[in-house]
Amino acid sequence: MKALANVFHLGLKELRSLWFDKVLFIFVVWAFSGGIYAVATSASVGLHNAPIAVVDEDRTPLSQQIADAFHGPYFLPVERIGLNAMDRSLDTGRYTFIIDIPPGFQRDLLAGRQPALQVNIDATRMTQAFIGQGYIRNIVAGEIRRFVQGRRDGAKLPIELATRVKFNPNLEGLWFGGVMEIINNVTMLSIILAGAALIREREHGTLEHLLVMPLSPLEIMAAKVWANALVVLVAAWLSLVIVVQGVLDVPIAGSIPLFLLGAALHLFSTTAIGIYLGTVARSMPQFGLLMILVIVPLQMLSGSVTPPESMPVSVQWIMQAAPTTHFVSLAQAILYRGAGWATVWPQFLAVIAIGTLFFAAAHRRFRASVALT
Repeated sequence: MKALANVFHLGLKELRSLWFDKVLFIFVVWAFSGGIYAVATSASVGLHNAPIAVVDEDRTPLSQQIADAFHGPYFLPVERIGLNAMDRSLDTGRYTFIIDIPPGFQRDLLAGRQPALQVNIDATRMTQAFIGQGYIRNIVAGEIRRFVQGRRDGAKLPIELATRVKFNPNLEGLWFGGVMEIINNVTMLSIILAGAALIREREHGTLEHLLVMPLSPLEIMAAKVWANALVVLVAAWLSLVIVVQGVLDVPIAGSIPLFLLGAALHLFSTTAIGIYLGTVARSMPQFGLLMILVIVPLQMLSGSVTPPESMPVSVQWIMQAAPTTHFVSLAQAILYRGAGWATVWPQFLAVIAIGTLFFAAAHRRFRASVALT
């Protein structure tokens, strides 16, 4: 009981330290409020208001019909430019797409010569370029069919293709971005807070004060884990309810308490990682450099950005030892697809097992560093 009381009071000290560290406190608040909103509303993975221009060298009813077919919300109003301005417009980044309709296009089409229509794409805008070329192909094909056959749809298929889009029926990128940013911030902020707390103790000289008290390294470390994990967990819950559900109006399909339970277990691992890095780094700048080496692969290879199935098999196997892989999997299943305990219990067990290993490694490293202090 005395050890638990020590852990509890040391945790309260950690919370007070974070409260008086205004820069770090404001960073946490922004990361789970304005940062979530900014990422969700600005980082769209769909085609929206793409700038497009048409070089109409044919000047026929068909070329006019094709040019008029591009409109919002996918494209900005079409601008007509001359052939000599095409390369310069692409070089300056004014347009993402420029369609060049050559002379005699309508005549050659009606004569059955299969004329070519050139689409110039600024591939530096990668997402728009990749998605937009498919939109342009379908729109142009539809307008040509309507001009030639009098109808926009093609020949009727011998089967009926019934498409059902589950979990995000309108394919809104905002639904994905806001929730995923919370999931990523849980990992990032917990590592930062735990590591920064340890380095702050060393820089201020308070770590030595703790060592002369009747406290074990395990008690000191456990206090930092629960206090910083609690801050991140409460911030994630408030962000999910207020920012995602309230401001962004994104529906949450599953149980928020079940997600928070998974997040709490995940925080057991990530705060331990933060403490481990805090024992390796001797200053905040060093800690920042280590964060880059750790956070980037943990998040980029966890499945939050790219599906794990598209990664090399060796990377998939390696990332099974990372807590973020299993946390992202269970979080997406709960929040996006409404999964319950019967579906996500394997990920919960994996997070518990990995967290125990990380905590043991961090405790061993912390105890060794304390012995050298």
